[in-house]
Amino acid sequence: MPTLTHRRLHLDQTKMAECIQRLAAEIAKAHPNATNLALVGIHKRGVPLAYRIAHRLRTDHDLTCVVGTIDITQYRDDLGSFTILPRLEGSDIPFDIDDAPVVLCDEVLFTGRSVRAAIDALMDFGRPRCVELATLIDRDGREFPIQPTYCGDRITLPADQRVAVRFVEIEDDNEDAVYIESAPLSQA
Repeated sequence: MPTLTHRRLHLDQTKMAECIQRLAAEIAKAHPNATNLALVGIHKRGVPLAYRIAHRLRTDHDLTCVVGTIDITQYRDDLGSFTILPRLEGSDIPFDIDDAPVVLCDEVLFTGRSVRAAIDALMDFGRPRCVELATLIDRDGREFPIQPTYCGDRITLPADQRVAVRFVEIEDDNEDAVYIESAPLSQA
């Protein structure tokens, strides 16, 4: 694991919660009468994001939605380059997505490769009416023509920096925060 040379706080717990509340409000505005709205979190940190957005949709906007999870490991285009294969988390979409509006949730949109893989994986579960993307952080560096439909925050960073999102629900994260870290260039 490379040593980080610098780490700075970008969003604290309060600012992160405000971004999630804003994401939920934008989704509710776009789908005010939806009866089959589905949020699907991309493993790993897109999952707590999806659940938190769903909670805000239910409590703040009285909007019904279901939440699922999707594992993109087998759909990655860089799987052959790993020396140690990532742990399979498994997908859990226990509802029908045919003709449903689906909002994919991921913590950071960077190259667009994870979202491309998630869309491929999602199609194995059915044919949604539409697929939208909610991301906590949108950073520059796109390699695919993918843009978020809903975005909590946008940032521009040099290539040697990365966004690190932490959720208390994730083992070893122990906090809600978004950090900017200086690290060797790697694909995210």
